[in-house]
Amino acid sequence: MNDWSPSATLEAVKARADLLRTVRAFFDERAVMEVRTPHLAAHGVTDEHIDGIEVPGYGWLQSSPEYHMKRLLAAGSGPIYQIAPAFRHGEAGGRHNPEFTLLEWYRPGFDLAALVQECVELLAPILGAAPRSVTFRALFADATGEDPLSARADTLVARAEAAGAPAGLDYRQAVDFLMATVVEPSLDRDALTVVTDFPGWAAALAQTREDDDGALVARRFEIYHRHLELANGYQELTDADEQQRRFDADNARRRAAGKPAMPADRYLLAALQAGLAPCSGVALGIERLQMVLTGATRIEQVLPFPIQRA
Repeated sequence: MNDWSPSATLEAVKARADLLRTVRAFFDERAVMEVRTPHLAAHGVTDEHIDGIEVPGYGWLQSSPEYHMKRLLAAGSGPIYQIAPAFRHGEAGGRHNPEFTLLEWYRPGFDLAALVQECVELLAPILGAAPRSVTFRALFADATGEDPLSARADTLVARAEAAGAPAGLDYRQAVDFLMATVVEPSLDRDALTVVTDFPGWAAALAQTREDDDGALVARRFEIYHRHLELANGYQELTDADEQQRRFDADNARRRAAGKPAMPADRYLLAALQAGLAPCSGVALGIERLQMVLTGATRIEQVLPFPIQRA
């Protein structure tokens, strides 16, 4: 076996270089500054769904440049973007590799609608796809027949188990399972679908608000094309006290899931305390984008040296 050779063709390698040139030109035209932040740092993330890769004695390989970029924003950097390697333990498969590439950018003064529009302006010409926008609630109800914000937990769990979920899921896990296995496959493959207003409990680092029915929703969006999630964006949380509460809640869920708690990033909390201006930010997977551009079905077709050959 030629395990030394790249799994992606040289044409795919060149296509990636072309894509990155397009991305950089897009941000150059808009006077968004490219930055570089640490790939190895003292803190990982507390998110229960993300397991970091520890480097003993040094800290954690970063699962996203988000925390450091927010520290730059708090220092007055203005609009910034980064094309950065990201690392996540256990993420390997057709659409995942433990090391991958994120395009992440932040826009001080942008509300979520403005950032969604900028994402569409970047992606629609690249993909040749028309955008459509739909709320999480409407999309989920249309695909499953259940309202994710008002349905009883046992109803959603039963619906998930009927769709093949293992027994023992809680409400949030059932919604996540149905989103991944029922809702996402129902999306129009050819559209650039923007999903907004996620459940409030899925806010992560986003602000929340009440929708027209008084339900708590996250000021968050995701973008899909060809049944692949490409981007995940937030109206960013700027309140240090609320951020600390969310770190604590994340760690409570990690402990309940049998995972170790992660120390809260004190540098991020200090930056928020110093003052982070209202802003929106988004992370986009470069390999995912190249997969939909080329029709690749597995990430190694666009990644020269996946973990099996690295």
